[in-house]
Amino acid sequence: MSTPDGLPPLREVIRAAGLSAKKSLGQNFLLDLNLTRRIVRAAGPLEGVTIVEIGPGPGGLTRALLLEGASRVVAIERDVRCLPALSAIAALYPGRLDIIAADAREMDYRSLALPSPARIVANLPYSVGTPLLISWLKTEPWPPWFDRLVLMFQREVAERIIAAPRTKDYGRLAVLAQWRTRPRILLSLPAEAFTPRPKVDSALVELIPNDTPELACDVNQLEKVTAAAFGQRRKMLRSSLRRLTKNSEALLESLDIAPTARAEELDVTEFCRIANALRRG
Repeated sequence: MSTPDGLPPLREVIRAAGLSAKKSLGQNFLLDLNLTRRIVRAAGPLEGVTIVEIGPGPGGLTRALLLEGASRVVAIERDVRCLPALSAIAALYPGRLDIIAADAREMDYRSLALPSPARIVANLPYSVGTPLLISWLKTEPWPPWFDRLVLMFQREVAERIIAAPRTKDYGRLAVLAQWRTRPRILLSLPAEAFTPRPKVDSALVELIPNDTPELACDVNQLEKVTAAAFGQRRKMLRSSLRRLTKNSEALLESLDIAPTARAEELDVTEFCRIANALRRG
């Protein structure tokens, strides 16, 4: 069977290499090249863009990125079993695919000296998706080195990223993501699109950095505030924030925030105001 890039279908590549998705690595492969090309087209025009891809596996999304015109792809893969399949793709696209055998959680991305614009596009392993997103959202200095993130998550994680105040999904992840970026769900994928089939559907999320957040604050202080507030989300803020300051009630009143409010009632700006007030001491 022929494919647009002349390489064997991904299912054959996986069979020939004796690959199987590792649950310990959170792997779920996308085998349909038409589907991966649809995902890549949703990631925006790629001409002249360098893509950082996390966890490419045997290269399904990698092939689509190159087919759709990415100037260069930097593929970061910790599973050495997948490296031969990626090398075969690199041979087809000389100078356009760099393969880094490493754990994405331990990467110093600035050491890659990526040209601008650079973009992260990835079918993230379920086991590390949220920690990786948080690490990118905490990038300093800000604006970051990437012009956007286009990431595949479990549907429930995607809903948490875009959740609005006063909804059950609103929490720490929503506050951090919406403070530093403009997130939206681009498309949804059913579980049967993946091999092996996961128990849940997935969604592709785009996060475009805000050059200047609506209200500046220290990202680490903001994390402490949201951790305290949402760590005990059924408690009133005057109680949940007491671990950060004994005078939590007075602090909230000084900011015109009701001490009896609960975490899910506050918007992103109000969390930033609390973080700033605590930092001032």
